[in-house]
Amino acid sequence: MQHKLEAFGRLLTIMDELREKCPWDRKQTFASLRNLTIEETYELADAILEEDMKGIKEEIGDILLHMVFYSRIADEKGAFDVADAIHAVCDKLIKRHPHIYGDVVAEDEETVKKNWEQLKLKEGKKSVLQGVPNSLPAMVKAYRMQEKTKQVGFEWENSEQVWAKVEEEMAELKEVMFDESDFSRKEEEFGDVLFSLINFARFQQIDPETALEKVNQKFKKRFEYIEANAGKDLNDMSLQEMDALWEEAKLR
Repeated sequence: MQHKLEAFGRLLTIMDELREKCPWDRKQTFASLRNLTIEETYELADAILEEDMKGIKEEIGDILLHMVFYSRIADEKGAFDVADAIHAVCDKLIKRHPHIYGDVVAEDEETVKKNWEQLKLKEGKKSVLQGVPNSLPAMVKAYRMQEKTKQVGFEWENSEQVWAKVEEEMAELKEVMFDESDFSRKEEEFGDVLFSLINFARFQQIDPETALEKVNQKFKKRFEYIEANAGKDLNDMSLQEMDALWEEAKLR
């Protein structure tokens, strides 16, 4: 434990020195750091998918730096410091784990999740969906909303019912798929299909965001194989020629 505290103290000291002496660090604000933090989070997500432990370690450090940076800026404004932020999350964890720090019994993960959402409502949250950030990517947001409403009983009974809903939404999309006069309806029905497929994935314990990203990576590798083995400009190739190389990439 001591070496961990020393490492965190070292980071705090360096952050103070950079904020006081470095022209770039002195200039940063909450707003200027926001997009950089989002980028670092996606870099961590990439490293996790690649099971790159060295990369995960590096990206955790980068994100931790950002958290310390935000806390330092807040301290300068007299709002809070890093200790306040840490104590706040510690207090929240203790309060929302009464099965550990109280006398509530929770023997499985689902009970823990339900208790968590109920405690959030008791704390003043007006909706179980209030904690889902508006800026989340749409697929992740759909998955999180479905997970949260499940905790208060708004849920299908089984995956067969969910698949029936997928088929129902597909049929509705098919009705308007080639209707060029009502784009908004087509867009809405397409969105309904995606939402229902995400729900089905959740019932199958599939993370749809991860599943789609793995397909993205697979597509990228196969198309890069076409580019590397084309022997000429892709614009000069026929679709049949590219498809032949695609099939080679699949075999490899």
